[in-house]
Amino acid sequence: MKSSPNRLVATTFGAVYLLVGLLGFFVTAGVGFIATQGGLLLGIFAVNPLHNVAHLLIGAALLIAGLSNALAAKTTNTTIGAVYLLLGIVGFFLAGTDLNILALNTADHFLHLASAIVLLGTGLAADKQVRSSRTVTA
Repeated sequence: MKSSPNRLVATTFGAVYLLVGLLGFFVTAGVGFIATQGGLLLGIFAVNPLHNVAHLLIGAALLIAGLSNALAAKTTNTTIGAVYLLLGIVGFFLAGTDLNILALNTADHFLHLASAIVLLGTGLAADKQVRSSRTVTA
């Protein structure tokens, strides 16, 4: 299996997000599944059980893609990076409202934006030679 920047980033972020998802359950005992306030992971990142599940799903998707092939990793990094960019921006407007079902706080917003920069940047800039098998050449 040939390594690529996208596979490396997807595998690394996948493992980290899986770990974060699991650790989050240690600080969310007694927190409602979709509570707007959560427990503090590492003392600064607010999480609730739904947020933990989201981290587990994202981590699994990234890890599977990273262990798969460069195209899967590139696609997954780009997609999740774009979602994190949107969440990082929208999160600033959701905090303090009843729509904040992931119990997001300011630290979360900046972490989501940082993740977006790395995932989206790698997905768009690295492995340019990787093409879909559906690409038709003339």
